[in-house]
Parts: sequence; structure tokens; C-alpha cells
Amino acid sequence: MQSRGFMPSRHRAKAVAVTRSKQSDRTMRAVAMALLALAFVVAQAVAAFAKPESLAPLAEKISPSVVNITTSTVVEGRTGPRGIVPEGSPFEDFFREFQDRNRDGEGPRPRRSSALGSGFVISEDGFVVTNNHVIDGADEITIEFFSGDELKATVVGTDPNTDIALLKVEADGPLPFVRFGDSNSARVGDWVIAMGNPLGQGFSVSAGIVSARNRALSGTYDDYIQTDAAINRGNSGGPLFNMDGDVIGVNTAILSPNGGSIGIGFSMASNVVTRVVDQLKEYGETRRGWLGVRIQDVSEDVADAMGLEKAAGALITDVPDGPAKDAGLMTGDVIMSFDGVEVEDTRGLVRQVGNSPVGATVRVTVMREGKSQTFKVTLGRREDANGAEPGESDEPEQEKEPETKDLLGLTLAPLTDSLREELGVDGDTVGLAVTAVDEASEAYEKGLRTGDIITEAGQQQVASISDLEARVKAARDAGRKSLLLLVRRAGDPRFVALSLEE
Repeated sequence: MQSRGFMPSRHRAKAVAVTRSKQSDRTMRAVAMALLALAFVVAQAVAAFAKPESLAPLAEKISPSVVNITTSTVVEGRTGPRGIVPEGSPFEDFFREFQDRNRDGEGPRPRRSSALGSGFVISEDGFVVTNNHVIDGADEITIEFFSGDELKATVVGTDPNTDIALLKVEADGPLPFVRFGDSNSARVGDWVIAMGNPLGQGFSVSAGIVSARNRALSGTYDDYIQTDAAINRGNSGGPLFNMDGDVIGVNTAILSPNGGSIGIGFSMASNVVTRVVDQLKEYGETRRGWLGVRIQDVSEDVADAMGLEKAAGALITDVPDGPAKDAGLMTGDVIMSFDGVEVEDTRGLVRQVGNSPVGATVRVTVMREGKSQTFKVTLGRREDANGAEPGESDEPEQEKEPETKDLLGLTLAPLTDSLREELGVDGDTVGLAVTAVDEASEAYEKGLRTGDIITEAGQQQVASISDLEARVKAARDAGRKSLLLLVRRAGDPRFVALSLEE
């Protein structure tokens, strides 16, 4: 028998192994904790390196290139006292005498009005970028540099579409300047610095982050960087810098209920500005590509009505005389790609076309009646484009249908000479006039109104009510849930998809 308390050697070896295993686990945990602590310290050091304690060194480096801009404009004005006084006042005779003398004399004298803004130098030979609205209509432009020196500037060219202006000053020597950076590389959350002349108080610096990208305000070619760096009146035309000291935006607008900064400012992206500046420098004007189509976004219901796999591309609503018409593009085509780049929506297409060289031949891929087709289009110049003039037609007048009909929530009547005259449309316009809209219908919800003209249904022309009924039947037979209508109002076309569910 084995006595109690006696442990065989094999059991002792097992106990020792368990003890060593526990010690090893504790050691590994300690090492892991040490590594975590080290990683935290390293991360803190990296963060401290990435975000400097002071922006002063960067501000000192780039501030000499930032300028204040003062403009002077001669406007019609009034001289001397002018006001309203109570009847019987002792001043009544004085004001009447002055007004009579002013009325009988030369009239109001011109006066000089001043405005303030900001800008920045982009070359040592004196090219200066600012906003167009800062210098628009100015008779005299004065550039004040960070050193306090002042020079008169001349306008090289302007682009109201992007609100950019290029100025030129003549200096005795090379000027300090800054370079444009790549605005596409700016990320939401990146640090930025805004510089300028806010509220006419002189040179000022504010810092913040990129709050959002690709903002659109009201322009065709808008691509704004939104920032919470303080931007106020007078900052217009000033630069928005990244932490490398490169200009990634031109401060242009603020969103504010009271006219002051609330942390929502907008800077035109540098990748837009550089193209404009290059053209203004070379030509004194912009030269944007022109495709020659009217377009609208493809909504989900429009995509369903056209049998498209997804709601993407740009739907052509009209093709006036121009490059697209010459190449064979048609109303109802959906532009899926332009010059090898997929088209997501109309805004992207407009910007891409505008950035393309005038005279370039590009491939445009469209979906037409469910099939993909590619056309070669030689782009025109947007600035030279005019609206297509209405053409003459030798087609005979369509037969009148004496009655109207209610269909798809609309009361419709075929166009007659009297209706054309009443609606102010050309004599060769063919389609159905909307004479009433059921306010409880989907058609009313989607914006159709009395006076609209339906010229196509299911991407085919309709000249009579029977044509529209045939298109409705064909769509239902094909299993479509909606029918695509081409609707014109005051000459402007748009596509509307209406549900066919009864």
C-alpha cells in the first residue's frame, strides 16, 4: 500500500508541468500588456506628429502669397441731404428747395462704391486668383500684399459659372506664390486652413476640417469642399490650404441665417479651378466641351419603365441641332458612358463634358430600346452654343378627335391649331394636350399640370388618344409596371413614368 501524502513521480512531474504552464501564461499576458502599452504610446506620438501643436510655421510660410483685394466702382448716386420730414417741420422748406434745385440741375452725381475680398498669388510673375463676384463690374482693382505693399491689377479673364477670376499685377521682382494641390485627395476629416480678409478686418487665419466633399450649390459645374474653418464676408476668393501648404479650394460661399459664419463654408475644389485658370491664362475665357443634349436623371420608376437594370445614366430629353444630333443620338437614349467613363447621373456627365477639350472626338455609349450602341461625337464649344430654333414642317395637320379622354389621371385632348395657339407652341408640334389633372392621381404628384403636352409614350410619338391607348396596352402586355411619357412644358422636355396598375 502507498502511504497518504506520498505522490508518485509521474504525478509530481504532471504537477510541475501545470505550474510551469500557469507561469508561462502569466508571462505572456504581461508581455501582451506591455506591447499594448507601447502601441498606445506610439499611437499618441504619431498623432502628436500628425497634428502639430501650432499652425504658426505653416501660416508663416504661406501667408505672403495671400492678398487683400479692394475694388472701386462708379455708380449712380445722390449728393447732399435727402430724407423725409414731417409736414409743417421747419426743415420742410429747406428739403423742398434742395430737391427742386437738384431736379432742375444736372441731377444726381455719380459716386464711388468700394468692395473687399481676398485672393492668392499663383505665380512669381503676378497672376492672382479670386472670385468673380469680388471684382465683377469693378472699375479699379487694388491688390494689397501681406507686407502692406499695394499694386493695381488688371482682369485677365473671368468665369461666372465657377465664380473664378484671374487677375494680373506687375511687380518689380518675383512674388511669393503658392501651388494648387489635388482636391480629390482631400478626405473628410482632414485639417485645412482658410486665409483671407474677413469683414474687411485685414489678414486672418482660421482652421478646421473638411466637413464634406462634392457639394453642389446652384451652378452647373459646382464641386465644392465644405469646411467648418471660419469663412465670413471678405474671405471670398481666398485660399483653402491643406497641411502641406497647397491650395485645395477657393473660398466662395457660406451658409448662414444671419450673414456670419456658423461653420458651414464652401470652397470651389482646386481640380475645377485649375482647369478654369489654365484656360483663362491661355485664352482669356473658358472653352468647355459641348455635347448638345438636354438630359435628366434616371429615376427608379423611369428605369423600370425603360427596362433598365439599374437607375443610372443620363436620359436624353431633347436633341437640338449640334454635335449629338450630327452623331445620331436621339431623344430617349440613355447615356451610359462618356469617353470611356461610366455615367452615374446628369451632374457627373455635365462636368465631364465641360472638362473635355473643344473639338475632341469621344465615344458615347447609350441604351436605345434595350440595346447598347456606341457613337462617335465631335464636341463643340459650350460658350458658342445657342438653343435650337424651331423648324418648319410640311407634315399635314393631324386629324382632329372631337372628344377628350381621361387616362392615367389625365384629361387629354389631341393638339389642334387653337390649342397650339393657346399653349404657345409651334405649329408643327404633335402630341396630346393635358386639359385637366386629377389632384389625387400619381400624375399630379409627379408634377403634371394643365397645359403640359405629351409628345411620346413608351419612347414612341403619340399624335392621338388612340396612339396613347395603344402604348398603354403594349406596355401592359409586355409586363411593364409603368409607362414612360415625354412631357413638354413651355418647350422644356422631361420624362415622367406613370404606373399602369389599375
